[in-house]
Amino acid sequence: MSTQLPIVNASDASRIIAERRSQRVVTAFILSGLIFLLLPGSFFGVWNLLSISQGHRPESIPQAWLQAHGQAQIFGWIGSFILGIGFYSLTKMKTTKAFPVYAGWVAWFLWTAGVLLRWFGGVSGEAWRILFPLSALLQIAGFIAFYLSVRRHRPTAATDPKDKAWMNLVTWATLAFLLTVAANGGMALHQAVYGDSPALPHWPNQQLVVLAVWGVLAPTIWGFNARWLPVFLGLRPTNQKALYAAYALSVFGVVATLLGSLPVSEVSLLIASLFAIEALHVWAPSVHPPKLLHVHRSFPAFVRLAYAWLVVSCLLSIMAIRWDTAGGIWGASRHALTVGFVGVMVFAIGQRVLPAFCGMRVLWSEGLMAWSLYLLFLGCLMRVTMEPLAYEGIWIAAWKVLPVSAVTELTAVSLFAINIGVTIFRAPAHLMHRSN
Repeated sequence: MSTQLPIVNASDASRIIAERRSQRVVTAFILSGLIFLLLPGSFFGVWNLLSISQGHRPESIPQAWLQAHGQAQIFGWIGSFILGIGFYSLTKMKTTKAFPVYAGWVAWFLWTAGVLLRWFGGVSGEAWRILFPLSALLQIAGFIAFYLSVRRHRPTAATDPKDKAWMNLVTWATLAFLLTVAANGGMALHQAVYGDSPALPHWPNQQLVVLAVWGVLAPTIWGFNARWLPVFLGLRPTNQKALYAAYALSVFGVVATLLGSLPVSEVSLLIASLFAIEALHVWAPSVHPPKLLHVHRSFPAFVRLAYAWLVVSCLLSIMAIRWDTAGGIWGASRHALTVGFVGVMVFAIGQRVLPAFCGMRVLWSEGLMAWSLYLLFLGCLMRVTMEPLAYEGIWIAAWKVLPVSAVTELTAVSLFAINIGVTIFRAPAHLMHRSN
């Protein structure tokens, strides 16, 4: 019995070729992001925490090491994911010209090299006065290659009004990302010329972290959640006015931080988080059955728990203004935000969408997805509860729990990377179905 192959015209063939090229770009970004997550990010972060726990004080390791860990996580892992998914979206906007894909590979090389050089200079201390400006130049050039492609594709007048809020938030977060990359480069150059070590001064580094997390990561997550959660979790459509209010308050909070007004900033960010939760209806019951095909059934619960970590982070920051003396409460707040909110959200949503972005594949293991989320949540819970007790000298035995939290989170990260990595290298879903 013969099988008739579908006839593909020239237009369809061109679109398929552009789609596959775009998928290769996003796959490269995702794989390099996973490497940054595993090695310079998580493994090195565990090493840092083990050293701090052994010495019972944060000063047990150089500040440059802590900052290198943060650079690898924010720019190497999350930044690579954002850029890769951004380029993939160009194909979905019916872009078939070669320039965006070519620019994607250029951006991938420049961005990856820049982040890697910045991490190496901070950790090794070798030639950091040269590597810092060079890495900044490479990152800025890589982002410009990305941005010049993305800015050519804006929502048209025909765009569905219900889609404008999430598109606007992602666009504004992209502009904030450019500002963050420029600020990071400026600080790196200033440190290379005037600094006496590869570690940025504490307060400018904190301002950079707030700009990156609240100016870029949180609005990006809110924007894509507005696009995906009504479908994935069966939630009511997003309240666009409340979402805009959340974004405006987050921007106000970032500006207040840059001006040195922490109490105003932290209260604003807490209110912004509550507005985002209300806008997305993320804690409300689903009005339609969630779509759980090829993902673990715990997926909706972890998306909701991520927003609980967001609120916990804001409350801890407010507490830190009054009671923090050794960095323990601030550290717990930052960990609840970056791992509890951003990390759990990426582990949940990422394992839902990345297989499709990387060639219409099916997630390799729903079980590994569940274990990665459970362990990440458990590790974050131990870290956030024990860090204030240890750092602030409240309970000395908490120092023994912190290494356990680090190893637990590293295990979660490894399972996530293995699951995504194996998924990427498997055959696309339609080929697997055809072979069966």
